[in-house]
Amino acid sequence: MISLQRIWNRLVHLPRQTKIYITVGSSVYLFELLVIFVAKAFGASDLLAVGLSFWLGLFASFCMQKFITFNNKEVHHRILLIQFIAFSLLVIFNFCFTLLVTQLLTGIVAPFISRAIALGITTIWNFYLYKIRIFKTKTPQVY
Repeated sequence: MISLQRIWNRLVHLPRQTKIYITVGSSVYLFELLVIFVAKAFGASDLLAVGLSFWLGLFASFCMQKFITFNNKEVHHRILLIQFIAFSLLVIFNFCFTLLVTQLLTGIVAPFISRAIALGITTIWNFYLYKIRIFKTKTPQVY
């Protein structure tokens, strides 16, 4: 079994950008939980509270990953629109993938385990796609 000390040692030695990516993702998750809590306190239904947290979390995640994790400062409306569409399509793909994993593992593992497996997989390819494609900054050409 993997010890907490071993996990901690691996986390400590991750590249800085990877640590920021994980921190931002965790922060957005906590933000979404807070939105649900506040919405429920104001009398929102479960469906409204979760829907609100999803969309606010999506927007917060986009902004924080773009500007903080990947240091992409391009703010022209065309670039933002293309990035947000690509980001949103990736979210939809991740959602479908998560449902597929859950369906395939139903009866084999508990749903929170299948969700964790899907989250682990999508986290890895999201980082790659954000870095290489979605939030990649243009490098000036040297002549």
